[in-house]
Amino acid sequence: MTTTYADTAGNSSVAGRYLRQLAIDTQYVLLGFPIGLITIVLCMAGFGVGVGTAIIWVGLPVLVATLGMSRGFATLERARIGPVLRRQVHHPAYRTGRDQGLLRRTLIPLADVQYWLDMLHGMFRFIPSTVAFCFVITWWAVTLAGLAYPLYDWALPHPPDNYELVELIGFQDSAGNRIVLNVLIGLIFGATLYPVVRGSALLEAAFARGLLSGVDELRQQVTEAHAARDVAQQQKAAAVSAEAVALRKLERDIHDGPQQRLVRLAMDLGRAEQQFTTDPDAARATVAEALSQTRETLDELRALSRGIAPPILVDRGLRAALTALAGRCTVPVDLDAPPIERLDPSVESTAYFVVAEALTNVAKHSHANEVQVSVQRIATGLLVTVADDGVGGASLAKGHGLAGLDDRVRAAGGVLAVESPEGEGTRLTAALPI
Repeated sequence: MTTTYADTAGNSSVAGRYLRQLAIDTQYVLLGFPIGLITIVLCMAGFGVGVGTAIIWVGLPVLVATLGMSRGFATLERARIGPVLRRQVHHPAYRTGRDQGLLRRTLIPLADVQYWLDMLHGMFRFIPSTVAFCFVITWWAVTLAGLAYPLYDWALPHPPDNYELVELIGFQDSAGNRIVLNVLIGLIFGATLYPVVRGSALLEAAFARGLLSGVDELRQQVTEAHAARDVAQQQKAAAVSAEAVALRKLERDIHDGPQQRLVRLAMDLGRAEQQFTTDPDAARATVAEALSQTRETLDELRALSRGIAPPILVDRGLRAALTALAGRCTVPVDLDAPPIERLDPSVESTAYFVVAEALTNVAKHSHANEVQVSVQRIATGLLVTVADDGVGGASLAKGHGLAGLDDRVRAAGGVLAVESPEGEGTRLTAALPI
């Protein structure tokens, strides 16, 4: 079997990563032991003096100074545990009290939980540091001593063999046997050196992370969960509002269009019925006009049905639906919609209604000569832009035509922005997540 250069390089790279991590973990544990000695002495002494003299107010400045010192050691420890955990460690936000007086700002560490957690770490970090230090020193010492034993065996005193012990365990204390035994022990400890050192470093780093960053990370996760809940509630409210606006618009369109035409149609047919006996020619003219009204009513009903659920969007996708939409607009439309794969139906529907509503507003209110529609697939979702050269003045405020569209976009988890200075046209941009 032939070993390629790529295989050799890959193995070398893996070995290099293990050696680098072994060096990082070793120095972390070896430095952590003396730092732990220093912090336990300083933190215990400062805490003891501060609490003991707090009754005469002298202890408060001592406690504040001890907490500040603990924060310094905590900042150093967060920087040290990052390479061990192979991730960037979260730095909690300490209370500052910038808007308070000098005395309150000075004493604010006493009211900050993170300061006390930092001092708690300084007091008790010596426990995991000592355990990790003992394991790391033992494994490194035995590994190096065993593997290097052939180099210094000659310099060690070797008492004469105890023949009773030799007969009992079957081991002859010769130079060759001693070297083989010690090298074998060194190899065993060397083979387990990485997991032992790695486990020791992770033990010490996990204890530090739990006190120095864990509580603040948990608090931040709770805050993010509350924020996500608020966003979900806002999206739900926006969906309900968008649905209500759509239903009111549909009701208004039916009332102003097909309903009025059907009422007129019924009146025309009634008049034609009366005319058939007295004036057949006038009756035929009335029926012809009624047929025209029927066709117009059907056209309006088809237009309303396209607004509810356009079949072309379901059957052929967003690009085809937007092409048809641009073709029906009374203002010339420059459509930039490259072919993209089918998206989630809710995303396609929202993008379609954004363009449809925007083109309707352009045709009714903007007095524009041209409108540009762009649909782009970006890394975070879908970007829909509608820009015209009309009179401007559009707004997302409640009571304006775009408020319902804003609710629909927010219900889909997106964001709608409008730039519409007076006399300079309108640019509407919707960012929809996928």
